[in-house]
Amino acid sequence: MSEVGAFVVGVPKAGTTWLTNVLSQHPGVVLSNPKEPNVVASHRGTFGRTGDEPDWSRYDDCFSGDGLRIDASVHAFACPLAPERIARRMPSAPMVLCLREPVSRAVSHWKMIRDTEEDFRNGADWSDFEVAWSDSRLCDDSFYGAAMQRWLEHFPLASFLIIDSQRMRSEPNAVLSEVEEFLGLDSNQYDLDPAKHANRASDRRPLTGVGRLVRAGFSLVPGFVKGPIVSRLQARDINIYAAPVMSRKAASYSAGQEHYAVCGEGLCEDLRLFESLTGFATEHWIDRIETSRR
Repeated sequence: MSEVGAFVVGVPKAGTTWLTNVLSQHPGVVLSNPKEPNVVASHRGTFGRTGDEPDWSRYDDCFSGDGLRIDASVHAFACPLAPERIARRMPSAPMVLCLREPVSRAVSHWKMIRDTEEDFRNGADWSDFEVAWSDSRLCDDSFYGAAMQRWLEHFPLASFLIIDSQRMRSEPNAVLSEVEEFLGLDSNQYDLDPAKHANRASDRRPLTGVGRLVRAGFSLVPGFVKGPIVSRLQARDINIYAAPVMSRKAASYSAGQEHYAVCGEGLCEDLRLFESLTGFATEHWIDRIETSRR
Protein backbone atom coordinates (compact mmCIF):
# COMPACT_ATOMS: atom_id res chain seq x y z
CA MET A 1 0.00 0.00 0.00
CA SER A 2 1.24 3.48 -0.86
CA GLU A 3 1.97 5.51 2.24
CA VAL A 4 -0.38 8.48 2.35
CA GLY A 5 1.21 11.33 4.27
CA ALA A 6 -1.74 13.67 4.80
CA PHE A 7 -5.48 14.00 4.28
CA VAL A 8 -7.83 16.82 3.31
CA VAL A 9 -10.79 15.27 5.10
CA GLY A 10 -13.60 17.72 4.43
CA VAL A 11 -16.02 19.19 3.79
CA PRO A 12 -17.73 19.44 0.35
CA LYS A 13 -18.15 23.00 -0.99
CA ALA A 14 -15.65 24.52 1.43
CA GLY A 15 -12.78 25.41 -0.90
CA THR A 16 -11.03 22.05 -0.94
CA THR A 17 -10.76 21.96 -4.74
CA TRP A 18 -9.00 25.33 -4.79
CA LEU A 19 -6.70 24.38 -1.92
CA THR A 20 -5.66 20.99 -3.29
CA ASN A 21 -5.18 22.25 -6.83
CA VAL A 22 -2.94 25.06 -5.59
CA LEU A 23 -1.01 22.71 -3.31
CA SER A 24 -0.44 20.37 -6.26
CA GLN A 25 1.91 23.06 -7.63
CA HIS A 26 4.29 22.40 -4.73
CA PRO A 27 7.24 20.25 -5.87
CA GLY A 28 7.08 18.30 -2.61
CA VAL A 29 3.41 17.34 -2.92
CA VAL A 30 1.77 14.45 -4.77
CA LEU A 31 -1.98 14.97 -4.90
CA SER A 32 -4.17 11.92 -5.37
CA ASN A 33 -5.57 11.38 -8.84
CA PRO A 34 -8.51 11.54 -8.80
CA LYS A 35 -8.65 14.26 -6.15
CA GLU A 36 -11.05 12.10 -4.16
CA PRO A 37 -9.92 8.45 -4.35
CA ASN A 38 -12.77 7.44 -2.01
CA VAL A 39 -10.89 4.37 -0.81
CA VAL A 40 -10.85 4.79 2.97
CA ALA A 41 -14.32 6.11 3.80
CA SER A 42 -17.61 4.27 3.43
CA HIS A 43 -18.94 7.56 1.97
CA ARG A 44 -17.92 7.39 -1.69
CA GLY A 45 -18.93 10.85 -2.85
CA THR A 46 -22.33 12.34 -2.10
CA PHE A 47 -24.45 9.27 -2.82
CA GLY A 48 -22.16 6.26 -2.72
CA ARG A 49 -22.21 4.23 0.49
CA THR A 50 -20.60 0.88 1.16
CA GLY A 51 -19.85 -1.19 4.21
CA ASP A 52 -17.02 -3.04 2.47
CA GLU A 53 -13.50 -2.87 3.84
CA PRO A 54 -11.23 -0.48 1.91
CA ASP A 55 -9.31 -1.85 -1.05
CA TRP A 56 -5.99 -0.51 0.18
CA SER A 57 -4.14 -1.72 -2.91
CA ARG A 58 -6.06 0.85 -4.97
CA TYR A 59 -4.00 3.61 -3.39
CA ASP A 60 -1.03 2.64 -5.55
CA ASP A 61 -3.00 3.65 -8.64
CA CYS A 62 -3.95 7.04 -7.17
CA PHE A 63 -0.46 8.48 -6.72
CA SER A 64 2.42 9.01 -9.08
CA GLY A 65 5.79 10.49 -8.16
CA ASP A 66 7.75 11.25 -5.03
CA GLY A 67 6.66 13.64 -2.31
CA LEU A 68 4.04 14.06 0.39
CA ARG A 69 1.03 12.08 -0.77
CA ILE A 70 -2.28 13.80 -0.02
CA ASP A 71 -5.68 12.13 -0.19
CA ALA A 72 -8.43 14.72 -0.62
CA SER A 73 -11.54 12.58 -0.16
CA VAL A 74 -13.60 15.28 1.52
CA HIS A 75 -16.60 13.11 2.37
CA ALA A 76 -14.37 11.27 4.85
CA PHE A 77 -15.07 13.80 7.60
CA ALA A 78 -18.75 12.85 7.90
CA CYS A 79 -18.05 9.12 7.50
CA PRO A 80 -18.37 7.27 10.84
CA LEU A 81 -15.87 4.58 9.76
CA ALA A 82 -13.05 6.72 8.35
CA PRO A 83 -11.42 7.84 11.64
CA GLU A 84 -10.79 4.32 12.90
CA ARG A 85 -9.67 3.08 9.48
CA ILE A 86 -7.12 5.85 9.02
CA ALA A 87 -5.92 5.60 12.62
CA ARG A 88 -5.34 1.88 12.19
CA ARG A 89 -3.11 2.36 9.15
CA MET A 90 -1.77 5.91 9.38
CA PRO A 91 -2.05 7.03 13.03
CA SER A 92 0.28 10.01 12.62
CA ALA A 93 -1.26 11.47 9.46
CA PRO A 94 -2.09 15.20 9.64
CA MET A 95 -5.63 16.24 8.71
CA VAL A 96 -6.55 19.47 6.93
CA LEU A 97 -10.20 20.29 7.58
CA CYS A 98 -11.80 23.03 5.50
CA LEU A 99 -15.13 24.31 6.82
CA ARG A 100 -17.79 26.77 5.74
CA GLU A 101 -20.85 28.26 7.40
CA PRO A 102 -22.96 25.07 7.38
CA VAL A 103 -26.21 26.32 5.85
CA SER A 104 -24.56 28.06 2.89
CA ARG A 105 -22.40 24.94 2.51
CA ALA A 106 -25.48 22.75 2.28
CA VAL A 107 -27.19 25.05 -0.23
CA SER A 108 -24.08 25.13 -2.41
CA HIS A 109 -23.78 21.34 -2.21
CA TRP A 110 -27.47 20.94 -3.08
CA LYS A 111 -27.14 23.32 -6.04
CA MET A 112 -24.13 21.40 -7.37
CA ILE A 113 -26.07 18.13 -7.24
CA ARG A 114 -29.05 19.70 -8.97
CA ASP A 115 -26.90 21.31 -11.67
CA THR A 116 -25.16 18.03 -12.46
CA GLU A 117 -28.35 15.95 -12.09
CA GLU A 118 -26.45 13.58 -9.84
CA ASP A 119 -29.54 13.08 -7.68
CA PHE A 120 -31.56 11.60 -10.54
CA ARG A 121 -28.66 9.41 -11.65
CA ASN A 122 -28.63 7.95 -8.14
CA GLY A 123 -32.35 7.37 -7.80
CA ALA A 124 -33.09 10.47 -5.70
CA ASP A 125 -35.05 13.66 -6.28
CA TRP A 126 -33.55 16.69 -4.56
CA SER A 127 -35.55 19.28 -6.50
CA ASP A 128 -37.03 20.47 -3.19
CA PHE A 129 -34.40 21.70 -0.74
CA GLU A 130 -36.36 20.64 2.33
CA VAL A 131 -36.57 17.09 0.98
CA ALA A 132 -32.86 17.12 0.18
CA TRP A 133 -31.96 18.37 3.67
CA SER A 134 -33.90 15.48 5.24
CA ASP A 135 -31.50 13.13 3.40
CA SER A 136 -28.47 12.33 5.55
CA ARG A 137 -26.32 12.30 2.42
CA LEU A 138 -26.66 16.10 2.34
CA CYS A 139 -27.13 17.17 5.95
CA ASP A 140 -24.47 14.98 7.62
CA ASP A 141 -21.68 16.99 5.97
CA SER A 142 -22.91 20.11 7.79
CA PHE A 143 -22.90 18.68 11.32
CA TYR A 144 -19.29 19.42 12.19
CA GLY A 145 -19.51 18.83 15.93
CA ALA A 146 -20.93 15.32 15.66
CA ALA A 147 -18.28 14.34 13.13
CA MET A 148 -15.41 15.90 15.09
CA GLN A 149 -16.45 14.02 18.20
CA ARG A 150 -15.87 10.75 16.34
CA TRP A 151 -12.49 11.83 14.96
CA LEU A 152 -11.19 12.88 18.37
CA GLU A 153 -11.78 9.36 19.65
CA HIS A 154 -8.90 8.27 17.38
CA PHE A 155 -6.73 11.37 16.79
CA PRO A 156 -5.50 14.19 19.04
CA LEU A 157 -6.72 17.70 18.25
CA ALA A 158 -3.15 18.61 17.23
CA SER A 159 -3.59 16.33 14.19
CA PHE A 160 -6.02 18.85 12.67
CA LEU A 161 -5.56 22.15 10.90
CA ILE A 162 -9.02 23.75 10.68
CA ILE A 163 -9.54 26.40 8.01
CA ASP A 164 -12.51 28.70 7.45
CA SER A 165 -13.04 28.66 3.68
CA GLN A 166 -13.69 32.41 3.68
CA ARG A 167 -10.03 32.95 4.53
CA MET A 168 -8.98 31.29 1.28
CA ARG A 169 -10.53 34.27 -0.51
CA SER A 170 -9.52 37.02 1.88
CA GLU A 171 -5.99 35.87 2.77
CA PRO A 172 -4.92 32.97 0.55
CA ASN A 173 -1.18 33.42 1.10
CA ALA A 174 -1.57 33.28 4.88
CA VAL A 175 -3.67 30.11 4.58
CA LEU A 176 -1.10 28.43 2.34
CA SER A 177 1.71 29.36 4.70
CA GLU A 178 -0.21 27.75 7.57
CA VAL A 179 -0.81 24.61 5.52
CA GLU A 180 2.86 24.41 4.51
CA GLU A 181 3.99 24.72 8.12
CA PHE A 182 1.40 22.21 9.32
CA LEU A 183 2.43 19.64 6.69
CA GLY A 184 6.15 20.28 7.07
CA LEU A 185 6.57 21.63 3.54
CA ASP A 186 9.08 24.20 2.35
CA SER A 187 7.70 27.59 1.33
CA ASN A 188 6.65 27.79 -2.31
CA GLN A 189 5.32 30.39 -4.76
CA TYR A 190 1.87 29.61 -6.16
CA ASP A 191 -0.39 30.71 -8.97
CA LEU A 192 -3.48 31.66 -6.97
CA ASP A 193 -5.84 32.41 -9.89
CA PRO A 194 -9.23 31.29 -8.53
CA ALA A 195 -10.62 30.92 -12.05
CA LYS A 196 -8.18 28.08 -12.64
CA HIS A 197 -8.34 26.30 -9.33
CA ALA A 198 -11.81 26.60 -7.81
CA ASN A 199 -14.89 24.46 -8.40
CA ARG A 200 -17.10 27.46 -9.17
CA ALA A 201 -20.86 27.29 -9.44
CA SER A 202 -20.72 29.35 -12.64
CA ASP A 203 -18.68 26.58 -14.28
CA ARG A 204 -21.37 23.98 -13.69
CA ARG A 205 -23.97 23.93 -16.42
CA PRO A 206 -26.87 21.44 -16.67
CA LEU A 207 -26.42 19.20 -19.72
CA THR A 208 -28.64 19.34 -22.77
CA GLY A 209 -29.80 16.19 -24.56
CA VAL A 210 -26.70 16.36 -26.75
CA GLY A 211 -24.49 16.71 -23.68
CA ARG A 212 -26.07 13.66 -22.05
CA LEU A 213 -25.48 11.59 -25.18
CA VAL A 214 -21.83 12.67 -25.34
CA ARG A 215 -21.35 11.89 -21.65
CA ALA A 216 -22.98 8.48 -22.03
CA GLY A 217 -20.77 7.67 -25.02
CA PHE A 218 -17.64 8.87 -23.29
CA SER A 219 -18.44 6.72 -20.25
CA LEU A 220 -18.11 3.64 -22.47
CA VAL A 221 -14.54 4.50 -23.46
CA PRO A 222 -11.96 2.49 -21.47
CA GLY A 223 -10.18 4.46 -18.75
CA PHE A 224 -6.71 3.88 -20.22
CA VAL A 225 -7.89 5.51 -23.46
CA LYS A 226 -9.79 8.49 -22.10
CA GLY A 227 -7.45 9.14 -19.14
CA PRO A 228 -4.73 10.92 -21.17
CA ILE A 229 -7.36 12.89 -23.09
CA VAL A 230 -9.05 14.10 -19.91
CA SER A 231 -5.69 15.01 -18.36
CA ARG A 232 -4.71 17.14 -21.38
CA LEU A 233 -8.07 18.93 -21.37
CA GLN A 234 -7.85 19.60 -17.64
CA ALA A 235 -4.29 20.91 -17.98
CA ARG A 236 -5.58 23.47 -20.49
CA ASP A 237 -8.70 24.28 -18.42
CA ILE A 238 -10.89 23.07 -21.29
CA ASN A 239 -14.38 21.81 -20.48
CA ILE A 240 -16.04 20.41 -23.58
CA TYR A 241 -19.39 20.38 -21.80
CA ALA A 242 -19.32 24.18 -21.46
CA ALA A 243 -20.26 24.58 -25.12
CA PRO A 244 -23.84 25.92 -25.56
CA VAL A 245 -24.86 22.83 -27.53
CA MET A 246 -23.74 20.64 -24.61
CA SER A 247 -25.16 22.56 -21.65
CA ARG A 248 -27.20 25.53 -20.56
CA LYS A 249 -26.69 28.23 -17.97
CA ALA A 250 -27.66 27.08 -14.50
CA ALA A 251 -30.21 28.85 -12.33
CA SER A 252 -28.74 31.06 -9.62
CA TYR A 253 -29.19 30.10 -5.97
CA SER A 254 -27.89 31.49 -2.72
CA ALA A 255 -28.71 30.66 0.86
CA GLY A 256 -31.84 32.56 1.86
CA GLN A 257 -34.17 32.80 4.83
CA GLU A 258 -36.12 29.78 3.60
CA HIS A 259 -32.99 27.62 3.67
CA TYR A 260 -32.04 28.76 7.17
CA ALA A 261 -35.60 28.08 8.31
CA VAL A 262 -35.33 24.50 7.00
CA CYS A 263 -31.96 23.49 8.40
CA GLY A 264 -30.98 26.05 11.01
CA GLU A 265 -32.50 24.07 13.88
CA GLY A 266 -29.92 21.80 15.43
CA LEU A 267 -26.95 23.35 13.66
CA CYS A 268 -26.34 26.02 16.29
CA GLU A 269 -26.13 23.43 19.04
CA ASP A 270 -23.82 21.34 16.87
CA LEU A 271 -21.57 24.35 16.17
CA ARG A 272 -21.29 25.03 19.91
CA LEU A 273 -20.25 21.41 20.36
CA PHE A 274 -17.62 21.80 17.65
CA GLU A 275 -16.24 24.94 19.30
CA SER A 276 -16.11 23.26 22.71
CA LEU A 277 -14.17 20.35 21.21
CA THR A 278 -11.72 22.36 19.11
CA GLY A 279 -11.64 25.97 20.27
CA PHE A 280 -12.43 27.01 16.69
CA ALA A 281 -14.67 30.10 16.80
CA THR A 282 -18.17 29.46 15.44
CA GLU A 283 -20.15 32.30 17.03
CA HIS A 284 -20.15 34.35 13.80
CA TRP A 285 -21.81 31.41 12.02
CA ILE A 286 -24.29 30.91 14.84
CA ASP A 287 -25.22 34.62 14.73
CA ARG A 288 -25.76 34.41 10.98
CA ILE A 289 -27.97 31.33 11.28
CA GLU A 290 -30.08 32.73 14.13
CA THR A 291 -30.45 36.12 12.46
CA SER A 292 -31.41 34.59 9.08
CA ARG A 293 -34.05 32.37 10.67
CA ARG A 294 -35.99 35.31 12.17
